[in-house]
Amino acid sequence: MSRFPHLSETFILREMLEMERLGWDVKLFPLMLQQQAVVHDEAKRWIPQAQAQPFISPHVALSSLQRLAKQPLKTGGIVAKTVAESANSPSELVRKLALIPKAITLAKHMQEQQIAHIHCHYATYPAFAAWIINRLTGIPYSFTVHGHDIFVNRAMLPTKARGASAIIAIAEFHREFLVEKLGEWVRDRIHIVHCGIRPERYQPQPKPAGERFEILTTGSLQDYKGHPFLIQACSFLRDRGVNFRCRIIGGGEDKPMLEQLIAEKQLTGMVELLGPQPETAVRELLATADCYVQASIITPAGKMEGVPVSLMEALACELPVVASRMSGIPELVRPGETGYLVPPANAAALADQLLYVRDNPEEAARYAARGRELVQSDFNLVTCVEQLSETLLAVNPALQRPIQRNA
Repeated sequence: MSRFPHLSETFILREMLEMERLGWDVKLFPLMLQQQAVVHDEAKRWIPQAQAQPFISPHVALSSLQRLAKQPLKTGGIVAKTVAESANSPSELVRKLALIPKAITLAKHMQEQQIAHIHCHYATYPAFAAWIINRLTGIPYSFTVHGHDIFVNRAMLPTKARGASAIIAIAEFHREFLVEKLGEWVRDRIHIVHCGIRPERYQPQPKPAGERFEILTTGSLQDYKGHPFLIQACSFLRDRGVNFRCRIIGGGEDKPMLEQLIAEKQLTGMVELLGPQPETAVRELLATADCYVQASIITPAGKMEGVPVSLMEALACELPVVASRMSGIPELVRPGETGYLVPPANAAALADQLLYVRDNPEEAARYAARGRELVQSDFNLVTCVEQLSETLLAVNPALQRPIQRNA
């Protein structure tokens, strides 16, 4: 993956843990090892094991020179193809060229450790590094696509897709998007494997009756999460005399802007920014909510959600959910069945739907119960990772079926 530990990427952490439980010997190679103030408990033991390399060091320089001397044509070919396919974006090209020595060093360590398969999350730099390692060592690779890595940044995507043993898409929407952008040839390489959660960790909780309508959302404070539209919707609810509180879990670069917007809309005390929270705290907060919202948007650059794991967590808690109709979200939040959808970037429609949920609790509860059933059947981490495991076994004959460990 690009970075580790990364608070919002619980889906990667959970997948690693479940693959390990299935018996796989999992090694962790993040492109960057980062410092975070809040770290999930389950991520802490992985930090000392993470095999990150600096962008430049005597060891990285020596590994690159040795590889160049040993495989001059392949190494030169990697650089030439990278330049040819990324030249239209100078900043992208610079980042890729800076990553090549690191990827060469990772290739050396993976060969020494007899790594049999590389699986990475995101079709951007992780898949680029895997492509380089594959070209130099022959180690097969696969990658999971999520959102911005195909919706926005598609530099060298055809090359990375052709080199991969398998492409994992988290939703049907993603498969059709890739087929549309790359061509029909890619369809057979794509396997649908949902991200998943352990539903038993997100149990429905009885809520004490209260006059205040509790709204909750989880997501990094970035533009594509649509938080300004949720705040605007809250101002509409306030103007209608609704007694509510909206809490936003997450941290990010948009925090100052959102704080200012809350103040401008005179929503202080009604809309709260809770900052980044570990998984245990998120579970506790979900138990206090009446409705979960995912107000995601499509940015001008085309960035958008995939299928937010936070929606799975909310539905597993049997919370009514209101989300934007976009990307793969309708495959989880199904109108008239598991939740409610509204057009993205439409604060008025979002406010109307929130008011409807508040005023129709019995219907909302029925949908939420069906949502939990759907998560249990189609977005269960155990089932999803078993599908991933079987896919990797099918596309890489060198892999041996592991002996499952105890749960």
